[in-house]
Amino acid sequence: MTTARWDHDEAWQIDSHEVLATGRVCDFVNDRLTTPADEQIARQYITHPGAVGIIALDEQDRVAVVRQYRQPVRMILVEPPAGLLDVENEDYLHAAQRELAEEAQLAAADWRILVDIFTSPGGSQESLRIYLARDLHSAPRPEGFVLEGEEATMSHDWEPLDDLVDAIFAGHCQSPTLVAGVMALATARAQDRIDRLRPADSPWPVRERPGGLPGLPADLIGRPETA
Repeated sequence: MTTARWDHDEAWQIDSHEVLATGRVCDFVNDRLTTPADEQIARQYITHPGAVGIIALDEQDRVAVVRQYRQPVRMILVEPPAGLLDVENEDYLHAAQRELAEEAQLAAADWRILVDIFTSPGGSQESLRIYLARDLHSAPRPEGFVLEGEEATMSHDWEPLDDLVDAIFAGHCQSPTLVAGVMALATARAQDRIDRLRPADSPWPVRERPGGLPGLPADLIGRPETA
């Protein structure tokens, strides 16, 4: 096993890959694998198509937020506009632009990448790219888009950036997309690095793996179980 200073690819031997349950968006799977120490272990996790989030900052230093019900935690969370990468072959930036219009009825002329994260790498494959969007203006929701499910009761408005930072430190806001995005923006501003943020079309290497599934060989993808 190699040692590196930063995150890097590593693929342990997968002996079998079993889909235990299939959901609307994600599957629950069990991988049996062999560690570099020749130990056989089993690990269960949730597959995920990935997602994008948008920290939309206006000229008054306010961030566009939505308030959305989340069934697993039984709470309405303050979140930035965000959504799944569930449209086949859709460009990541285009997905972010679409989600910003769908959820906040906004468009932006200036797009940059704030941060890329895994939201829960011990139990989920979800990879998340969070953009900074500025130079905002109103935009209609895309034609054919219908608010349904949790989105039907979702509200959207503005919160001062400094208030969000305070709320995060106080434990009042817990959405990982909001926390990571807002704190990345606050740090970038404090370090005067906004103009050095990655361009919006920068590569996203983890998404370029076979099938978009981190660490899973292409010949195992889509097969219920391989012995």
